[in-house]
Amino acid sequence: MEKGFNSDIIYRGMTFHVQSEDWGSDNPYVVTRVFSEGAVIKSVKTPYSELLGFGPGSWRRRPDPQAIRSALRSQHEKILDLLVSGQLF
Repeated sequence: MEKGFNSDIIYRGMTFHVQSEDWGSDNPYVVTRVFSEGAVIKSVKTPYSELLGFGPGSWRRRPDPQAIRSALRSQHEKILDLLVSGQLF
């Protein structure tokens, strides 16, 4: 399981906390949550199969930790970009 990423962003006078984490190969998802005032206001849950191009059922194999780290960073940055561009909500 890879460690995640956390970012605090101020957009239009509001502070948002963005947290991305890897749920590990037993629960093969990368999850990003956007918080405002302590509440989750957006959640994006993406399966390994979609992020890494695995076929159905092949997520059971152990993915390369670097590939997971890269997918985790990519999803985190994508959500940050969508947030600051006003496209997330």
